[in-house]
Amino acid sequence: MKSLAELDRLREEIQREMALREKKEGIKVVVSMGTCGIAAGARDVIAALLEEISRRNLQDVVLTQTGCAGLCHCEPLVQVEGPGGERVTYGHVDEQKAREIVSAHLVNGQVIQEWTVQEEGEKL
Repeated sequence: MKSLAELDRLREEIQREMALREKKEGIKVVVSMGTCGIAAGARDVIAALLEEISRRNLQDVVLTQTGCAGLCHCEPLVQVEGPGGERVTYGHVDEQKAREIVSAHLVNGQVIQEWTVQEEGEKL
Protein backbone atom coordinates (compact mmCIF):
# COMPACT_ATOMS: atom_id res chain seq x y z
CA MET A 1 0.00 0.00 0.00
CA LYS A 2 1.37 3.33 -1.02
CA SER A 3 -1.64 5.54 -0.43
CA LEU A 4 -4.92 5.87 1.40
CA ALA A 5 -6.71 5.69 -1.95
CA GLU A 6 -5.24 2.22 -2.57
CA LEU A 7 -6.33 1.14 0.90
CA ASP A 8 -9.86 2.47 0.27
CA ARG A 9 -10.08 0.59 -3.05
CA LEU A 10 -8.93 -2.62 -1.38
CA ARG A 11 -11.47 -2.19 1.42
CA GLU A 12 -14.31 -1.61 -1.07
CA GLU A 13 -13.32 -4.67 -3.09
CA ILE A 14 -13.24 -6.89 0.01
CA GLN A 15 -16.60 -5.52 1.19
CA ARG A 16 -18.15 -6.34 -2.23
CA GLU A 17 -16.77 -9.88 -2.07
CA MET A 18 -18.06 -10.35 1.48
CA ALA A 19 -21.50 -9.09 0.47
CA LEU A 20 -21.65 -11.84 -2.17
CA ARG A 21 -21.27 -14.41 0.59
CA GLU A 22 -23.73 -12.91 3.08
CA LYS A 23 -26.92 -12.04 1.16
CA LYS A 24 -30.04 -13.93 2.16
CA GLU A 25 -32.29 -13.56 -0.92
CA GLY A 26 -31.94 -14.01 -4.65
CA ILE A 27 -29.96 -16.78 -6.34
CA LYS A 28 -27.71 -18.91 -4.16
CA VAL A 29 -24.64 -20.56 -5.68
CA VAL A 30 -22.96 -23.24 -3.56
CA VAL A 31 -19.59 -24.83 -4.33
CA SER A 32 -18.73 -28.14 -2.65
CA MET A 33 -15.40 -27.61 -0.92
CA GLY A 34 -14.78 -30.93 0.78
CA THR A 35 -11.35 -32.49 0.32
CA CYS A 36 -12.57 -34.30 -2.81
CA GLY A 37 -13.84 -31.03 -4.32
CA ILE A 38 -10.69 -29.14 -3.47
CA ALA A 39 -8.55 -31.92 -4.97
CA ALA A 40 -10.65 -31.76 -8.16
CA GLY A 41 -10.20 -27.97 -8.51
CA ALA A 42 -13.04 -26.37 -6.52
CA ARG A 43 -10.82 -23.50 -5.33
CA ASP A 44 -10.27 -22.39 -8.92
CA VAL A 45 -13.99 -22.78 -9.62
CA ILE A 46 -15.08 -20.63 -6.67
CA ALA A 47 -12.49 -18.00 -7.62
CA ALA A 48 -13.79 -17.93 -11.22
CA LEU A 49 -17.40 -17.67 -10.02
CA LEU A 50 -16.53 -14.84 -7.64
CA GLU A 51 -14.63 -12.98 -10.34
CA GLU A 52 -17.39 -13.39 -12.94
CA ILE A 53 -20.20 -12.43 -10.54
CA SER A 54 -18.24 -9.35 -9.48
CA ARG A 55 -17.30 -8.44 -13.05
CA ARG A 56 -20.95 -8.57 -14.10
CA ASN A 57 -21.98 -6.72 -10.92
CA LEU A 58 -24.72 -9.27 -10.15
CA GLN A 59 -26.43 -7.96 -7.02
CA ASP A 60 -28.97 -10.75 -6.43
CA VAL A 61 -26.46 -13.62 -6.18
CA VAL A 62 -25.06 -15.20 -3.02
CA LEU A 63 -21.90 -17.28 -3.42
CA THR A 64 -21.10 -19.70 -0.62
CA GLN A 65 -19.45 -23.04 0.01
CA THR A 66 -20.25 -26.31 1.70
CA GLY A 67 -18.46 -29.52 2.56
CA CYS A 68 -18.61 -32.81 0.72
CA ALA A 69 -21.89 -33.41 -1.10
CA GLY A 70 -21.31 -37.16 -1.39
CA LEU A 71 -20.88 -37.07 -5.16
CA CYS A 72 -17.09 -37.28 -5.19
CA HIS A 73 -16.93 -38.74 -8.69
CA CYS A 74 -18.68 -35.60 -10.04
CA GLU A 75 -16.48 -32.97 -8.36
CA PRO A 76 -16.12 -30.06 -8.58
CA LEU A 77 -19.84 -29.50 -7.93
CA VAL A 78 -21.73 -26.22 -8.21
CA GLN A 79 -25.33 -25.99 -7.06
CA VAL A 80 -27.55 -23.12 -8.18
CA GLU A 81 -30.67 -22.50 -6.10
CA GLY A 82 -33.21 -20.05 -7.44
CA PRO A 83 -35.36 -17.73 -5.31
CA GLY A 84 -38.24 -20.23 -5.55
CA GLY A 85 -36.11 -23.03 -4.13
CA GLU A 86 -35.51 -24.92 -7.39
CA ARG A 87 -32.03 -26.45 -7.45
CA VAL A 88 -29.72 -27.42 -10.27
CA THR A 89 -26.46 -29.25 -9.59
CA TYR A 90 -23.63 -29.02 -12.10
CA GLY A 91 -20.83 -31.60 -12.07
CA HIS A 92 -17.25 -31.69 -13.34
CA VAL A 93 -17.13 -27.88 -13.31
CA ASP A 94 -13.91 -26.14 -14.28
CA GLU A 95 -13.12 -22.41 -14.49
CA GLN A 96 -14.51 -22.06 -18.03
CA LYS A 97 -17.71 -23.92 -17.17
CA ALA A 98 -18.10 -21.76 -14.06
CA ARG A 99 -18.00 -18.62 -16.19
CA GLU A 100 -20.51 -20.12 -18.64
CA ILE A 101 -22.83 -21.07 -15.75
CA VAL A 102 -22.82 -17.43 -14.64
CA SER A 103 -23.55 -16.25 -18.18
CA ALA A 104 -26.20 -18.82 -19.13
CA HIS A 105 -27.86 -19.72 -15.85
CA LEU A 106 -27.45 -16.74 -13.55
CA VAL A 107 -27.78 -13.99 -16.15
CA ASN A 108 -30.10 -15.58 -18.74
CA GLY A 109 -31.92 -18.21 -16.66
CA GLN A 110 -30.92 -21.07 -18.97
CA VAL A 111 -29.91 -24.37 -17.36
CA ILE A 112 -27.02 -26.10 -19.15
CA GLN A 113 -28.58 -29.58 -19.10
CA GLU A 114 -25.54 -31.51 -20.35
CA TRP A 115 -23.54 -30.47 -17.25
CA THR A 116 -26.21 -31.31 -14.65
CA VAL A 117 -26.16 -34.27 -12.29
CA GLN A 118 -28.94 -35.83 -10.27
CA GLU A 119 -28.66 -35.98 -6.48
CA GLU A 120 -27.55 -39.62 -6.85
CA GLY A 121 -24.72 -38.45 -9.07
CA GLU A 122 -26.04 -39.81 -12.36
CA LYS A 123 -26.05 -37.68 -15.49
CA LEU A 124 -29.49 -36.56 -16.64
